[in-house]
Amino acid sequence: MLPLLLALSLAAADHGMDPALLARIPERMKAFVAGGATAGTVTLIQRNGVLARLDAAGWQDREAKLAMKPDTIFQIASMTKPVTGAAIMILVDEGLVALTDPVEKHLPEFRGQVLSDGRKPTRRPTLRDLLTHTSGMPGGTPAGVSDIFQRRDRTLEEAVLIYSQQRLLSEPGAQWRYSNMGIATLGRIVEVASGMAYHRFLKERIFEPLGMKDTFFFPPNEKHGRIAAMYSYDNGKLTRAEFELYRKDAKYPAPEGGLYSTASDMAAFYQMMLDGGVFQDRRILSPAAVAAMTGVHTGELKAGFAPGIGYGLSWGVVRDNDGIFRLNSTGAYGHGGAWRTYGWIDPAKKLVGVIMMQRISRDGDLADEINAVMAMASAAIVN
Repeated sequence: MLPLLLALSLAAADHGMDPALLARIPERMKAFVAGGATAGTVTLIQRNGVLARLDAAGWQDREAKLAMKPDTIFQIASMTKPVTGAAIMILVDEGLVALTDPVEKHLPEFRGQVLSDGRKPTRRPTLRDLLTHTSGMPGGTPAGVSDIFQRRDRTLEEAVLIYSQQRLLSEPGAQWRYSNMGIATLGRIVEVASGMAYHRFLKERIFEPLGMKDTFFFPPNEKHGRIAAMYSYDNGKLTRAEFELYRKDAKYPAPEGGLYSTASDMAAFYQMMLDGGVFQDRRILSPAAVAAMTGVHTGELKAGFAPGIGYGLSWGVVRDNDGIFRLNSTGAYGHGGAWRTYGWIDPAKKLVGVIMMQRISRDGDLADEINAVMAMASAAIVN
């Protein structure tokens, strides 16, 4: 059997990627680790459905001297959102919900929502509004449950009932406002429309068919040793963060950001999207659903966290030349997570990429490590 790196180099060469250029990605990640910017990274590059590079650099747990591994498990935060979006689109494919459905059609507790000044909105928020972050719902969580994402001590039904009582900050469709509450509401709609708990629906309809064996909302004890530690980076210093790694006794799955996963598991989900909704002869979504998810629905509204981005149905989508600063293509789409995880799909290049870290920092989706791995992956394509 060929050594792994040799096998990957051959695969990369066979699919139009230069092995020597790809090999610069892990070296660049090691430099970030050596410079004290991050404890460790996992990077994955896949083209034409074939793995080209999968590399780990640095530490899964720096203090324990536990090396980062390719199968280290990360809390991927808002990378969860497009997975929730896919669950909704499965229900659209099956005729159980429609994108134009008012939210209150499935969740009556949303009836009577008003704007912040007490006026009734000109129309009711729809599922499409929730998916595109244009519903007008607030971004964070309300007083009384502001710590729900940390504590996860309520059920999804209980949390969304509280979310339903919040006033809208803008008319539906008028502004892009990133809303965790809006995506959580979609998770509850999955439960109501399917008759199945949200986390179980995703397990049975997405994770198991895609072979995502290390993806879950509530980490089992036997996986704890593979979960990466969390770090804070501030004023040029990296320190261990006081952070709940295992979410013991959690009830709230957090459809907006609660998943644990690996680079390889997320690559399977992304490859399914790139291949029009099918993965290894298992169909998850229709080609029409994938097309709807990955088109720009926000028009000229200012959207996203990077230049040149519009929003599809739960995906940030590159809509113009301002968005190709990382050498990705117009029409490429992806999503990041609060703790510097990021995944993207570039249909024009037939490329899937993932970078995983666990770092609390202020650089968001424009973190140096993310910018570097995205640009270097595209630069390694030679034909």
